[in-house]
Amino acid sequence: MTAPATGPATGPVAEPVAEPGTGPGGSSRERGARALTGLLAATAVALTGTRVSTVALPWFVLVTTGSATQTGLVAFCEMTPYVVVKALAGPLVDRAGPRRISSSTDLLSAAAVAAVPLLHALGLLSFPLLLAVVAVVGAARGPGDLAKHVMVPEAAERGRVPLERATGLSGVTERLSSTLGLPAGGILVALLGPLTGLVVNAACFALAALLVALALPRGMGRPAPAVSPGRPPGDASPGEPGYWRRLGEGFVFLRGEPLLLAVIVMVGITNLLDAALNTVLLPVWAERSGNGPAAIGLSNGVLGATAIAGSLLAAGAAHRLPRRAVFFTGFLLVGAPRFLVLAADAPMWAVVAVFAVGGFGSGFLNPILGAIAFERVPRALLGRVNGLGDALAWAGIPLGGLVAGAAVAAFGLAPVLLAGGAAYFLTTNLAGLRPEWREMDRTRGRGFREREPGPLSEPAASRGG
Repeated sequence: MTAPATGPATGPVAEPVAEPGTGPGGSSRERGARALTGLLAATAVALTGTRVSTVALPWFVLVTTGSATQTGLVAFCEMTPYVVVKALAGPLVDRAGPRRISSSTDLLSAAAVAAVPLLHALGLLSFPLLLAVVAVVGAARGPGDLAKHVMVPEAAERGRVPLERATGLSGVTERLSSTLGLPAGGILVALLGPLTGLVVNAACFALAALLVALALPRGMGRPAPAVSPGRPPGDASPGEPGYWRRLGEGFVFLRGEPLLLAVIVMVGITNLLDAALNTVLLPVWAERSGNGPAAIGLSNGVLGATAIAGSLLAAGAAHRLPRRAVFFTGFLLVGAPRFLVLAADAPMWAVVAVFAVGGFGSGFLNPILGAIAFERVPRALLGRVNGLGDALAWAGIPLGGLVAGAAVAAFGLAPVLLAGGAAYFLTTNLAGLRPEWREMDRTRGRGFREREPGPLSEPAASRGG
Protein backbone atom coordinates (compact mmCIF):
# COMPACT_ATOMS: atom_id res chain seq x y z
CA MET A 1 0.00 0.00 0.00
CA THR A 2 3.06 1.80 -3.54
CA ALA A 3 4.19 4.94 3.30
CA PRO A 4 6.61 2.44 18.34
CA ALA A 5 7.84 2.67 21.51
CA THR A 6 11.25 4.21 21.69
CA GLY A 7 14.29 2.05 21.93
CA PRO A 8 15.81 -0.63 19.73
CA ALA A 9 13.55 -2.98 17.84
CA THR A 10 14.30 -6.61 17.21
CA GLY A 11 12.35 -6.86 13.95
CA PRO A 12 9.40 -9.07 13.20
CA VAL A 13 11.01 -12.44 13.83
CA ALA A 14 13.95 -13.35 15.99
CA GLU A 15 14.69 -16.77 14.55
CA PRO A 16 15.55 -17.98 11.04
CA VAL A 17 13.38 -20.13 8.86
CA ALA A 18 15.03 -23.49 8.35
CA GLU A 19 16.00 -24.54 4.84
CA PRO A 20 16.01 -28.13 3.68
CA GLY A 21 19.25 -29.77 4.57
CA THR A 22 20.54 -26.96 6.76
CA GLY A 23 20.76 -26.47 10.44
CA PRO A 24 20.64 -23.33 12.51
CA GLY A 25 23.42 -20.81 12.16
CA GLY A 26 25.43 -19.37 9.33
CA SER A 27 24.21 -21.50 6.42
CA SER A 28 20.54 -20.72 7.01
CA ARG A 29 21.23 -17.06 7.53
CA GLU A 30 23.39 -16.83 4.41
CA ARG A 31 20.63 -18.43 2.37
CA GLY A 32 18.18 -15.95 3.86
CA ALA A 33 20.43 -13.04 2.94
CA ARG A 34 20.64 -14.36 -0.61
CA ALA A 35 16.85 -14.59 -0.71
CA LEU A 36 16.41 -10.90 0.06
CA THR A 37 19.25 -9.93 -2.30
CA GLY A 38 17.82 -12.02 -5.12
CA LEU A 39 14.33 -10.66 -4.62
CA LEU A 40 15.56 -7.05 -4.60
CA ALA A 41 17.67 -7.71 -7.71
CA ALA A 42 14.68 -9.18 -9.57
CA THR A 43 12.53 -6.22 -8.53
CA ALA A 44 15.21 -3.74 -9.63
CA VAL A 45 15.66 -5.36 -13.04
CA ALA A 46 11.93 -5.58 -13.76
CA LEU A 47 11.22 -2.01 -12.63
CA THR A 48 14.20 -0.59 -14.53
CA GLY A 49 12.94 -2.22 -17.71
CA THR A 50 9.49 -0.80 -17.05
CA ARG A 51 10.93 2.72 -16.65
CA VAL A 52 12.84 2.35 -19.93
CA SER A 53 9.55 1.39 -21.57
CA THR A 54 7.90 4.45 -20.02
CA VAL A 55 10.07 6.51 -22.37
CA ALA A 56 10.32 4.11 -25.33
CA LEU A 57 6.66 3.16 -25.81
CA PRO A 58 5.13 6.68 -25.89
CA TRP A 59 7.95 7.86 -28.16
CA PHE A 60 7.36 4.92 -30.50
CA VAL A 61 3.66 5.79 -30.72
CA LEU A 62 4.41 9.47 -31.30
CA VAL A 63 6.93 8.93 -34.10
CA THR A 64 4.78 6.33 -35.85
CA THR A 65 1.36 8.00 -35.49
CA GLY A 66 2.11 11.66 -34.70
CA SER A 67 -0.93 11.65 -32.40
CA ALA A 68 -0.81 12.73 -28.75
CA THR A 69 -4.32 11.34 -28.32
CA GLN A 70 -3.27 7.87 -29.44
CA THR A 71 -0.20 8.10 -27.21
CA GLY A 72 -2.44 8.81 -24.22
CA LEU A 73 -4.74 5.96 -25.21
CA VAL A 74 -1.83 3.54 -25.21
CA ALA A 75 -0.86 4.62 -21.68
CA PHE A 76 -4.48 4.22 -20.55
CA CYS A 77 -4.71 0.74 -22.05
CA GLU A 78 -1.62 -0.33 -20.12
CA MET A 79 -2.38 1.21 -16.72
CA THR A 80 -6.08 0.33 -16.47
CA PRO A 81 -5.50 -3.45 -16.69
CA TYR A 82 -2.53 -3.03 -14.35
CA VAL A 83 -4.69 -1.58 -11.57
CA VAL A 84 -7.74 -3.79 -12.17
CA VAL A 85 -5.91 -7.10 -12.54
CA LYS A 86 -3.64 -6.33 -9.59
CA ALA A 87 -6.75 -5.88 -7.43
CA LEU A 88 -8.25 -9.17 -8.66
CA ALA A 89 -5.04 -11.23 -8.68
CA GLY A 90 -4.61 -11.46 -4.91
CA PRO A 91 -6.45 -14.79 -4.48
CA LEU A 92 -4.39 -16.31 -7.32
CA VAL A 93 -1.12 -15.09 -5.80
CA ASP A 94 -2.08 -16.53 -2.41
CA ARG A 95 -3.21 -19.85 -3.87
CA ALA A 96 -0.54 -20.48 -6.52
CA GLY A 97 2.30 -18.88 -4.56
CA PRO A 98 4.01 -15.55 -5.29
CA ARG A 99 7.20 -17.11 -6.66
CA ARG A 100 5.35 -18.99 -9.39
CA ILE A 101 3.20 -15.96 -10.25
CA SER A 102 6.23 -13.65 -10.38
CA SER A 103 8.19 -15.85 -12.79
CA SER A 104 5.26 -16.67 -15.08
CA THR A 105 3.98 -13.08 -15.36
CA ASP A 106 7.47 -11.71 -16.01
CA LEU A 107 7.90 -14.22 -18.85
CA LEU A 108 4.49 -13.24 -20.23
CA SER A 109 5.45 -9.56 -20.02
CA ALA A 110 8.74 -10.26 -21.81
CA ALA A 111 6.97 -12.07 -24.64
CA ALA A 112 4.32 -9.35 -25.01
CA VAL A 113 6.83 -6.48 -25.05
CA ALA A 114 9.08 -8.32 -27.51
CA ALA A 115 6.08 -8.82 -29.78
CA VAL A 116 5.86 -5.07 -30.46
CA PRO A 117 9.17 -4.66 -32.35
CA LEU A 118 8.74 -8.08 -33.97
CA LEU A 119 5.27 -7.32 -35.30
CA HIS A 120 6.40 -3.86 -36.40
CA ALA A 121 9.34 -5.34 -38.32
CA LEU A 122 6.97 -7.78 -40.06
CA GLY A 123 4.55 -4.98 -40.95
CA LEU A 124 1.75 -6.58 -38.91
CA LEU A 125 1.44 -4.09 -36.03
CA SER A 126 -1.85 -2.22 -36.40
CA PHE A 127 -2.87 0.29 -33.74
CA PRO A 128 -5.68 -1.88 -32.31
CA LEU A 129 -3.23 -4.77 -32.05
CA LEU A 130 -0.75 -2.50 -30.24
CA LEU A 131 -3.47 -1.58 -27.73
CA ALA A 132 -4.19 -5.27 -27.14
CA VAL A 133 -0.51 -6.07 -26.62
CA VAL A 134 0.09 -3.25 -24.11
CA ALA A 135 -3.08 -4.30 -22.28
CA VAL A 136 -1.53 -7.78 -21.89
CA VAL A 137 1.67 -6.16 -20.57
CA GLY A 138 -0.26 -4.15 -18.00
CA ALA A 139 -2.38 -7.12 -16.97
CA ALA A 140 0.78 -9.22 -16.44
CA ARG A 141 2.77 -6.51 -14.65
CA GLY A 142 0.15 -6.03 -11.93
CA PRO A 143 0.28 -9.57 -10.49
CA GLY A 144 4.06 -9.71 -11.06
CA ASP A 145 4.69 -6.57 -9.01
CA LEU A 146 2.28 -7.76 -6.33
CA ALA A 147 3.95 -11.19 -6.10
CA LYS A 148 7.41 -9.69 -5.60
CA HIS A 149 6.06 -7.31 -2.99
CA VAL A 150 4.41 -10.01 -0.85
CA MET A 151 7.64 -12.07 -0.77
CA VAL A 152 9.49 -9.28 1.06
CA PRO A 153 8.46 -10.32 4.60
CA GLU A 154 9.43 -13.96 4.05
CA ALA A 155 12.80 -12.89 2.64
CA ALA A 156 13.31 -10.62 5.67
CA GLU A 157 12.36 -13.43 8.02
CA ARG A 158 14.78 -15.85 6.41
CA GLY A 159 17.65 -13.36 6.57
CA ARG A 160 16.88 -12.19 10.14
CA VAL A 161 16.41 -8.67 8.80
CA PRO A 162 14.06 -6.27 10.65
CA LEU A 163 10.92 -5.73 8.61
CA GLU A 164 11.40 -1.94 8.44
CA ARG A 165 14.89 -2.48 7.02
CA ALA A 166 13.65 -4.94 4.38
CA THR A 167 10.80 -2.67 3.30
CA GLY A 168 13.22 0.27 3.33
CA LEU A 169 15.60 -1.57 1.01
CA SER A 170 12.65 -2.45 -1.20
CA GLY A 171 11.73 1.25 -1.33
CA VAL A 172 15.31 2.19 -2.18
CA THR A 173 15.25 -0.36 -5.00
CA GLU A 174 12.05 1.09 -6.44
CA ARG A 175 13.32 4.68 -6.25
CA LEU A 176 16.69 3.80 -7.75
CA SER A 177 14.98 1.99 -10.61
CA SER A 178 12.91 5.08 -11.35
CA THR A 179 15.77 7.52 -10.90
CA LEU A 180 18.13 5.56 -13.17
CA GLY A 181 15.69 3.88 -15.53
CA LEU A 182 14.01 7.01 -16.88
CA PRO A 183 17.19 8.84 -17.94
CA ALA A 184 18.67 5.56 -19.21
CA GLY A 185 15.55 5.08 -21.30
CA GLY A 186 15.82 8.60 -22.68
CA ILE A 187 19.47 8.13 -23.67
CA LEU A 188 18.79 4.70 -25.15
CA VAL A 189 15.85 5.93 -27.22
CA ALA A 190 17.79 8.99 -28.39
CA LEU A 191 20.77 6.93 -29.52
CA LEU A 192 19.23 3.69 -30.77
CA GLY A 193 15.52 4.34 -31.18
CA PRO A 194 12.38 3.34 -29.27
CA LEU A 195 12.24 -0.24 -30.56
CA THR A 196 15.63 -0.92 -28.99
CA GLY A 197 14.26 0.37 -25.69
CA LEU A 198 11.37 -2.10 -25.93
CA VAL A 199 13.80 -4.95 -26.63
CA VAL A 200 15.76 -3.95 -23.52
CA ASN A 201 12.51 -3.91 -21.53
CA ALA A 202 11.66 -7.44 -22.72
CA ALA A 203 15.16 -8.63 -21.78
CA CYS A 204 14.78 -7.11 -18.31
CA PHE A 205 11.52 -8.98 -17.72
CA ALA A 206 13.13 -12.24 -18.83
CA LEU A 207 16.13 -11.65 -16.56
CA ALA A 208 13.82 -10.89 -13.61
CA ALA A 209 12.03 -14.20 -14.15
CA LEU A 210 15.40 -15.98 -14.24
CA LEU A 211 16.55 -14.29 -11.02
CA VAL A 212 13.40 -15.33 -9.18
CA ALA A 213 13.80 -18.90 -10.40
CA LEU A 214 17.52 -19.22 -9.59
CA ALA A 215 18.34 -16.77 -6.79
CA LEU A 216 15.47 -17.42 -4.39
CA PRO A 217 15.95 -20.42 -2.08
CA ARG A 218 14.03 -23.56 -2.76
CA GLY A 219 10.78 -23.52 -0.82
CA MET A 220 10.43 -19.74 -0.73
CA GLY A 221 7.23 -18.24 -2.06
CA ARG A 222 5.19 -21.40 -1.77
CA PRO A 223 1.44 -21.07 -1.30
CA ALA A 224 0.50 -20.48 2.33
CA PRO A 225 -2.21 -22.66 3.89
CA ALA A 226 -5.65 -21.16 3.43
CA VAL A 227 -6.92 -19.00 6.25
CA SER A 228 -10.18 -17.11 6.51
CA PRO A 229 -11.01 -14.17 8.79
CA GLY A 230 -12.64 -15.49 11.90
CA ARG A 231 -11.40 -19.06 11.32
CA PRO A 232 -8.29 -20.39 13.05
CA PRO A 233 -5.40 -20.91 10.60
CA GLY A 234 -5.12 -24.56 11.52
CA ASP A 235 -8.82 -25.28 10.94
CA ALA A 236 -9.05 -28.05 8.35
CA SER A 237 -12.56 -27.33 7.09
CA PRO A 238 -13.58 -29.48 4.11
CA GLY A 239 -13.37 -27.88 0.70
CA GLU A 240 -10.99 -25.20 -0.56
CA PRO A 241 -12.63 -21.76 -0.86
CA GLY A 242 -13.25 -20.64 -4.43
CA TYR A 243 -11.85 -17.53 -6.12
CA TRP A 244 -14.68 -15.14 -5.24
CA ARG A 245 -14.78 -16.31 -1.64
CA ARG A 246 -11.01 -15.76 -1.40
CA LEU A 247 -11.37 -12.28 -2.85
CA GLY A 248 -14.20 -11.56 -0.43
CA GLU A 249 -11.99 -12.65 2.46
CA GLY A 250 -9.61 -9.86 1.52
CA PHE A 251 -12.43 -7.32 1.74
CA VAL A 252 -13.64 -8.78 5.03
CA PHE A 253 -10.15 -8.58 6.52
CA LEU A 254 -9.65 -4.98 5.40
CA ARG A 255 -13.02 -4.00 6.82
CA GLY A 256 -11.90 -5.29 10.22
CA GLU A 257 -8.59 -3.37 10.20
CA PRO A 258 -9.27 0.33 10.89
CA LEU A 259 -5.58 1.27 10.69
CA LEU A 260 -5.09 -0.31 7.25
CA LEU A 261 -8.27 1.33 5.99
CA ALA A 262 -7.10 4.70 7.30
CA VAL A 263 -3.74 4.23 5.59
CA ILE A 264 -5.39 3.31 2.27
CA VAL A 265 -7.74 6.29 2.34
CA MET A 266 -4.95 8.67 3.31
CA VAL A 267 -2.53 7.38 0.65
CA GLY A 268 -5.31 7.39 -1.94
CA ILE A 269 -5.97 11.10 -1.34
CA THR A 270 -2.27 12.00 -1.34
CA ASN A 271 -1.76 10.01 -4.56
CA LEU A 272 -4.52 12.04 -6.19
CA LEU A 273 -2.93 15.30 -5.00
CA ASP A 274 0.54 14.18 -6.13
CA ALA A 275 -0.84 13.25 -9.55
CA ALA A 276 -2.47 16.68 -9.81
CA LEU A 277 0.81 18.37 -8.90
CA ASN A 278 3.04 16.33 -11.23
CA THR A 279 0.80 16.18 -14.29
CA VAL A 280 -0.75 19.67 -14.30
CA LEU A 281 0.19 22.10 -11.53
CA LEU A 282 3.99 21.80 -11.75
CA PRO A 283 4.10 22.02 -15.57
CA VAL A 284 1.74 25.02 -15.56
CA TRP A 285 3.88 26.72 -12.90
CA ALA A 286 7.05 26.01 -14.93
CA GLU A 287 5.51 27.53 -18.06
CA ARG A 288 4.01 30.61 -16.40
CA SER A 289 7.04 31.34 -14.22
CA GLY A 290 9.39 31.23 -17.20
CA ASN A 291 11.54 28.50 -15.65
CA GLY A 292 10.66 26.11 -18.45
CA PRO A 293 10.60 22.30 -18.59
CA ALA A 294 14.10 22.05 -17.13
CA ALA A 295 12.63 23.18 -13.81
CA ILE A 296 10.32 20.17 -13.79
CA GLY A 297 13.21 17.77 -14.30
CA LEU A 298 15.42 19.54 -11.78
CA SER A 299 12.85 19.68 -8.99
CA ASN A 300 11.69 16.11 -9.42
CA GLY A 301 15.25 14.88 -9.89
CA VAL A 302 16.34 16.47 -6.62
CA LEU A 303 13.27 15.05 -4.88
CA GLY A 304 14.08 11.56 -6.18
CA ALA A 305 17.73 11.76 -5.16
CA THR A 306 17.01 12.91 -1.61
CA ALA A 307 14.22 10.32 -1.33
CA ILE A 308 16.83 7.63 -2.02
CA ALA A 309 19.00 9.08 0.74
CA GLY A 310 16.04 9.08 3.12
CA SER A 311 15.14 5.51 2.18
CA LEU A 312 18.70 4.34 2.82
CA LEU A 313 18.72 5.98 6.24
CA ALA A 314 15.30 4.53 6.99
CA ALA A 315 16.46 1.06 5.97
CA GLY A 316 19.19 1.24 8.60
CA ALA A 317 17.42 3.09 11.41
CA ALA A 318 13.63 3.05 10.94
CA HIS A 319 13.17 -0.01 13.16
CA ARG A 320 14.67 1.98 16.07
CA LEU A 321 12.56 5.13 15.58
CA PRO A 322 9.06 5.97 16.84
CA ARG A 323 6.88 5.08 13.88
CA ARG A 324 3.98 7.48 14.20
CA ALA A 325 6.13 10.56 14.80
CA VAL A 326 8.45 9.73 11.89
CA PHE A 327 5.53 8.90 9.60
CA PHE A 328 3.64 12.14 10.06
CA THR A 329 6.82 14.21 10.08
CA GLY A 330 7.74 12.70 6.71
CA PHE A 331 4.36 13.59 5.25
CA LEU A 332 4.58 17.09 6.76
CA LEU A 333 7.87 17.64 4.90
CA VAL A 334 6.86 16.20 1.54
CA GLY A 335 3.23 17.32 1.35
CA ALA A 336 2.00 20.90 1.71
CA PRO A 337 5.37 22.72 1.35
CA ARG A 338 5.72 21.75 -2.33
CA PHE A 339 2.35 23.28 -3.14
CA LEU A 340 2.96 26.39 -1.05
CA VAL A 341 6.40 27.21 -2.45
CA LEU A 342 4.98 27.10 -5.98
CA ALA A 343 1.98 29.22 -4.97
CA ALA A 344 4.34 31.83 -3.49
CA ASP A 345 6.17 32.09 -6.85
CA ALA A 346 9.43 31.60 -4.96
CA PRO A 347 12.80 31.67 -6.76
CA MET A 348 14.09 28.44 -8.25
CA TRP A 349 16.66 27.84 -5.52
CA ALA A 350 13.88 27.89 -2.90
CA VAL A 351 11.76 25.47 -4.93
CA VAL A 352 14.69 23.08 -5.25
CA ALA A 353 15.40 23.31 -1.51
CA VAL A 354 11.78 22.56 -0.57
CA PHE A 355 11.62 19.60 -2.97
CA ALA A 356 14.94 18.29 -1.59
CA VAL A 357 13.71 18.38 2.02
CA GLY A 358 10.40 16.85 0.98
CA GLY A 359 12.10 14.02 -0.86
CA PHE A 360 14.20 13.19 2.18
CA GLY A 361 11.08 13.03 4.35
CA SER A 362 9.26 10.84 1.85
CA GLY A 363 12.05 8.27 2.01
CA PHE A 364 10.90 7.24 5.49
CA LEU A 365 7.28 6.59 4.51
CA ASN A 366 7.33 3.34 2.54
CA PRO A 367 9.42 1.38 5.09
CA ILE A 368 6.85 2.19 7.77
CA LEU A 369 3.83 1.61 5.53
CA GLY A 370 5.21 -1.71 4.32
CA ALA A 371 6.08 -2.92 7.80
CA ILE A 372 2.60 -2.09 9.12
CA ALA A 373 0.87 -3.93 6.30
CA PHE A 374 3.10 -7.00 6.55
CA GLU A 375 2.75 -7.18 10.34
CA ARG A 376 -1.04 -6.90 10.39
CA VAL A 377 -1.95 -9.14 7.43
CA PRO A 378 -1.69 -12.95 7.78
CA ARG A 379 0.63 -14.44 5.20
CA ALA A 380 -2.16 -16.47 3.60
CA LEU A 381 -4.04 -13.21 2.89
CA LEU A 382 -1.09 -11.07 1.80
CA GLY A 383 -1.74 -11.28 -1.92
CA ARG A 384 -5.41 -10.38 -1.91
CA VAL A 385 -5.22 -7.76 0.86
CA ASN A 386 -2.20 -5.96 -0.64
CA GLY A 387 -3.67 -6.20 -4.14
CA LEU A 388 -6.94 -4.66 -3.04
CA GLY A 389 -5.19 -2.03 -0.94
CA ASP A 390 -2.84 -1.01 -3.75
CA ALA A 391 -5.69 -0.74 -6.25
CA LEU A 392 -7.76 1.41 -3.88
CA ALA A 393 -4.77 3.62 -3.10
CA TRP A 394 -4.10 4.10 -6.84
CA ALA A 395 -7.74 4.71 -7.76
CA GLY A 396 -7.44 8.50 -7.55
CA ILE A 397 -4.32 8.83 -9.72
CA PRO A 398 -6.16 8.98 -13.08
CA LEU A 399 -8.45 11.68 -11.63
CA GLY A 400 -5.67 13.94 -10.34
CA GLY A 401 -4.84 15.56 -13.66
CA LEU A 402 -8.48 15.91 -14.68
CA VAL A 403 -9.47 17.63 -11.43
CA ALA A 404 -6.40 19.88 -11.42
CA GLY A 405 -6.88 20.95 -15.03
CA ALA A 406 -10.52 21.88 -14.51
CA ALA A 407 -9.75 23.68 -11.25
CA VAL A 408 -6.92 25.77 -12.76
CA ALA A 409 -9.17 26.76 -15.66
CA ALA A 410 -11.89 27.84 -13.23
CA PHE A 411 -9.95 29.46 -10.38
CA GLY A 412 -6.36 30.05 -11.51
CA LEU A 413 -3.07 28.40 -10.53
CA ALA A 414 -2.26 30.03 -7.18
CA PRO A 415 -5.66 29.33 -5.51
CA VAL A 416 -5.54 25.70 -6.63
CA LEU A 417 -2.00 25.28 -5.28
CA LEU A 418 -3.06 26.77 -1.94
CA ALA A 419 -6.11 24.50 -1.81
CA GLY A 420 -3.97 21.49 -2.68
CA GLY A 421 -1.47 22.31 0.07
CA ALA A 422 -4.27 22.73 2.61
CA ALA A 423 -5.86 19.43 1.56
CA TYR A 424 -2.52 17.66 1.85
CA PHE A 425 -1.90 19.09 5.32
CA LEU A 426 -5.36 18.21 6.63
CA THR A 427 -5.24 14.71 5.15
CA THR A 428 -1.80 13.77 6.45
CA ASN A 429 -1.67 15.54 9.80
CA LEU A 430 -5.09 16.16 11.30
CA ALA A 431 -6.05 12.63 10.28
CA GLY A 432 -3.33 11.45 12.67
CA LEU A 433 -5.45 12.55 15.62
CA ARG A 434 -7.83 9.67 15.03
CA PRO A 435 -7.39 6.82 17.55
CA GLU A 436 -6.61 4.06 15.03
CA TRP A 437 -3.24 5.64 14.20
CA ARG A 438 -2.02 4.74 17.69
CA GLU A 439 -1.93 1.12 16.49
CA MET A 440 1.18 2.05 14.47
CA ASP A 441 3.27 1.88 17.61
CA ARG A 442 1.49 -1.08 19.16
CA THR A 443 2.11 -3.44 16.23
CA ARG A 444 5.85 -2.87 16.26
CA GLY A 445 7.75 -6.13 16.15
CA ARG A 446 4.61 -8.25 15.73
CA GLY A 447 5.36 -10.72 12.97
CA PHE A 448 3.62 -13.61 11.30
CA ARG A 449 4.39 -16.08 14.05
CA GLU A 450 2.37 -14.13 16.58
CA ARG A 451 -0.58 -13.67 14.21
CA GLU A 452 -0.45 -17.08 12.61
CA PRO A 453 0.16 -19.99 14.95
CA GLY A 454 0.10 -23.54 13.71
CA PRO A 455 0.86 -24.41 10.10
CA LEU A 456 1.66 -20.87 9.03
CA SER A 457 4.55 -20.67 11.45
CA GLU A 458 6.17 -23.94 10.41
CA PRO A 459 9.49 -23.90 8.58
CA ALA A 460 9.31 -23.81 4.81
CA ALA A 461 10.80 -27.29 4.62
CA SER A 462 7.75 -28.81 6.27
CA ARG A 463 5.14 -27.22 3.98
CA GLY A 464 3.85 -29.02 0.98
CA GLY A 465 4.47 -27.55 -2.48
